[in-house]
Amino acid sequence: MDGLPEEPMTARWGTEHPAAPLVVGLHGNGTSEHSLIELSPWLPYGPVAYVSLRAPHVGGSGYSWFPLVDGVPDAEALAATSRWVLRWLDTEGDPERPVLLLGFREGVALAGALMLLAPYRFAGAALLYGALPFDAGVAMPAAALAGMPVFLAHGSDDVRTPPPLLHRTWDWLTRRSGAPVWAEREPGGDQLAGKIVGDMGTWLGDRLDWVHAHGENPLADGDEPPWPTLQGGRLGCRAGEPPETTTGIPQHQTSQNGPAALADTLWKRVAAFDGVTTGPTRVGVEGTRALLLDRSTTAAPDDAFVLPDAGEFAHQHPAPDHSLHVTLPAELAYDAVAKGWAVPHPLAGVRVSPGMVLVPGPRDDAELETVAGIVAAAHRHARG
Repeated sequence: MDGLPEEPMTARWGTEHPAAPLVVGLHGNGTSEHSLIELSPWLPYGPVAYVSLRAPHVGGSGYSWFPLVDGVPDAEALAATSRWVLRWLDTEGDPERPVLLLGFREGVALAGALMLLAPYRFAGAALLYGALPFDAGVAMPAAALAGMPVFLAHGSDDVRTPPPLLHRTWDWLTRRSGAPVWAEREPGGDQLAGKIVGDMGTWLGDRLDWVHAHGENPLADGDEPPWPTLQGGRLGCRAGEPPETTTGIPQHQTSQNGPAALADTLWKRVAAFDGVTTGPTRVGVEGTRALLLDRSTTAAPDDAFVLPDAGEFAHQHPAPDHSLHVTLPAELAYDAVAKGWAVPHPLAGVRVSPGMVLVPGPRDDAELETVAGIVAAAHRHARG
């Protein structure tokens, strides 16, 4: 089918248990399956299987996933290869096993296509030194990857991937995709060694631990959820572009910051919610103030809290930021992200609740009402 081999050549490492989490490596054009499987001994051990696929087309000194047309993946070839990989995945053990993608160079474009075509098939992705398949026939709507954790690494000296494609990839993933994204730029161009591999291994281990303990993150079902804490019961769209935020910890809003007077007005309102006490947070920068509930009075699970043992369900960052971290039910978090009212925490579903998001501070009185309603939804969630 599609003129491609019946199944890919593979290189494997780790457990052969058919239900164990599966990490699928997608190499860059011009290399082979061996270029990524060699990383496996430096990645998390335990009940996890690593398999690296050989791309289906022979080219130059190695193999390729698709030809490039003016630097862009050929749309027809990319679609055919994506279908080919998904058919192969249907044969790989238990259909319910968690699957994560590890894409390198052109393998990032293929990983992106797979994630966008079939987000329900994947529990996350690590994308190294490459660009997403822009202008290659793949739909990329806002919040398309809500609930799917991503590790993104770019090299500050990359000379192979055009800078505009790298910029679009970074911007779309961190501001528009809806994915919880941990993103790093490091010196160098494409070295699969050192800090990038170490950080990716830590991220992957944390994600695998989360999946083992909690299961995969729920995915958005496309329905618009009700918001009982907002007037009219629905969340409208925030005006303008999404704000910029940092891509690691601590996560902060770095553009479109609202005025301090509105932040103080918001704080007085939410601090008066039923059963709430306030105090300094233990997980933010100095000056961050927390909203707390007595855990003995709630029936909510730990993942309804920013800091479960303290009963902290939200906190507000100090000037000039004024953004808030809150923990929402997943369906409300995804809705808020899709409509521009929230940015996923970089480690949502990796170390913290899948519903943990950053909410930009209000810029005007109308936004004050909406942000207060979002915090009220977190309060309602934490009270069980």
